Amino acid sequence: MSRVLYPFAAIVGQERMKLALLLHAVNPALGGLLIRGHKGTAKSTAARGLAALLPAIEVVDGCPFQCPPDRTLGLCGGCTEQADTPSRRRPMPVIDLPLGATEDRLVGTLNLEEAIQRGRRRLQPGLLAAAHRGVLYVDEVNLLDDHLVDVLLDAAAMGVNTVEREGVSVSHPSRFILIGTMNPEEGELRPQFVDRFGLCVDVVGIESPADRAEVVRRRLRFEADPEAFASEWATEQARLADHLAAARQTLTRTTCPDTLLEVVARLTVSMGVHGHRADLAIVRTATTLAAYRLRTEVTADDIREAAELVLPHRMRRLPFEQPQMQREQFDRAFNQALEPTGNGPPPTNSAPGDESKKKAVTDRP
Repeated sequence: MSRVLYPFAAIVGQERMKLALLLHAVNPALGGLLIRGHKGTAKSTAARGLAALLPAIEVVDGCPFQCPPDRTLGLCGGCTEQADTPSRRRPMPVIDLPLGATEDRLVGTLNLEEAIQRGRRRLQPGLLAAAHRGVLYVDEVNLLDDHLVDVLLDAAAMGVNTVEREGVSVSHPSRFILIGTMNPEEGELRPQFVDRFGLCVDVVGIESPADRAEVVRRRLRFEADPEAFASEWATEQARLADHLAAARQTLTRTTCPDTLLEVVARLTVSMGVHGHRADLAIVRTATTLAAYRLRTEVTADDIREAAELVLPHRMRRLPFEQPQMQREQFDRAFNQALEPTGNGPPPTNSAPGDESKKKAVTDRP
C-alpha cells in the first residue's frame, strides 16, 4: 500500500538532525546515524522523509541484491557468473526493520530442499539484501532483540551477510546506511552497537510558541490532504535535491589538509576516545560538511561541527552510564587541539579566499 510521506523540507526546526540526515544523502560512507530524543520530536518523520531526497542507483536488472553493473568485486554469486548484464536505474531502497522481525526475515532463508535434491544453493533474500546500497531504518532501535542486534553488528562490520543452515552457506553483499531512532527513557543501546553509528544527534522539543504552532498547523494540513500538502512543498523538495546532487559532485574534489588531521588526532586523544573509528568519522564528516556547503577544502569550523556529531555517543565512561559530552570539556579540548605544535602554521578557520570567516575559533564567545 502506497502512502504519501511528510515532506522533509516541511519539517520545522531540528536543524542539526536534518543536517546529519542530509550529510548521509551526500556521502553514504559516513557510517549511519543514531537519533536520540523524546517522543514527538519528528525523529521518525525526518528519517522516513529522507527517502524522497536520496539519489537513484544503477543496478543489475533482476538482481535481488541491487548489485552495481560496473563493478567486478563485491557482487553476488549470480552477477559474478554473468559477463554482460542489463542494468536499470531505481530509487535507493529505504527498508524498515520492524521490532518484531524474525532472524530469518532479516537475514533471509535457504531452500534446503533444493540444496539437498539438486545441489543448488538458493537464498530467499531478507531485509539485509533489500537494504544493500540503501538505508536500513530501525525505529526504537534500543528495543531491538539482542539476536537481531548481533546480526546487524556482523553485517555492518563485514559488509556481507552470511546465511548458514544445515551445513549449507550462502553469502551476499550487504552494505547499508543504518539509521536508528530511540527514546533514551526506554533504555540504552549496547555499547558495541552504539559505536557502529558514525554520527549521533540528540533532539528536544521546540520551545518557541510560534514554531510549535507552525508544527501543528502544517501537520493538520498534511493530515487533511497529504497529496495537496506534498505538492505545496514540491518546489522546495526539488531545490533541496538539486543542492544535494551538487554537493555529491563537490565531494569528489574536497580535501582535508594534513594540519587538520593532526587537530583531529589531538582532539580525540584529549577527549579520551578509544580506537580510531572516531577520528575517521570526524574527517569523513568534516569533508562532507564542506562539500555540502559547496567548498572543496575542509576548515577548522568543519572539524568542530563534525566532532560535535561524532563524539557525543562515544563519551561513555562507566558501565550503564549514559554517553554524553560536556560542552566545557569539548570547547577546552578543541581550542587546545588548534594550538600550533611547531610543525607549521596553525590551521585556518576558513576556506581560502573567504575573508568573512577569518576569525579564529578560539576568538569566538
